Amino acid sequence: MSKILIPSRSADDWKHLLADEKHWRTGYSARSLAHAWQDANGFPPEIAALLATEDTFASMEFLLAIPERRVTLPGGGRASQSDLWILARTDTGLAAITVEGKVGESFGPTVGEWREEESAGKRVRLAFLCERLGLVGEPDKDLRYQLLHRTVSALLEAERYHARHAVMIVHSFSQSHVGYDDYRTFATLLGGAAKEGRLVSIPRSNFPTLHLGWAQGNARYLDV
Repeated sequence: MSKILIPSRSADDWKHLLADEKHWRTGYSARSLAHAWQDANGFPPEIAALLATEDTFASMEFLLAIPERRVTLPGGGRASQSDLWILARTDTGLAAITVEGKVGESFGPTVGEWREEESAGKRVRLAFLCERLGLVGEPDKDLRYQLLHRTVSALLEAERYHARHAVMIVHSFSQSHVGYDDYRTFATLLGGAAKEGRLVSIPRSNFPTLHLGWAQGNARYLDV
């Protein structure tokens, strides 16, 4: 992947970055997310409000964003592709923020479903994800695999840029909160008490600090 970034002029410039352009449709998360962030040219209001619930992030400065950011993980050739990655600055240091957009789609297969076709690579990857998240033993088979690797992606990117904070945010445009129960279960597993519209800090003994969040997007972006 090229390390040269080309500025976007409109949300449509995000389309060619998708792994599959068939997802670029009205009412789908890729398009809704692109328009919401492109219009804001920074943090959309609901994301700014979410971040402001953490005192450390009250004066966060948006530095740059990269749509469809790929982060290489061990145990296979397929990277974790986040919908959006942001580098920001706080009073206490940099923050690396991974954003996962959602409308009606789930977080994909559960850990149990993902492991149905067992392989050495999958065993290596799952062990790596669990180790980075501080999980001991086998994770619950009903846990959504995507939440594991997106959160680890946030940690890895924070380490890459020597950021003090790693943040994984679900930016949901679903009016029925599809996937929220899965997110809450995941946050609880990591030792956090999830609440919509608020960041939850995950207990860790070292840097980067880890935060999770769920923000409700503006419904008007379902029609763009």
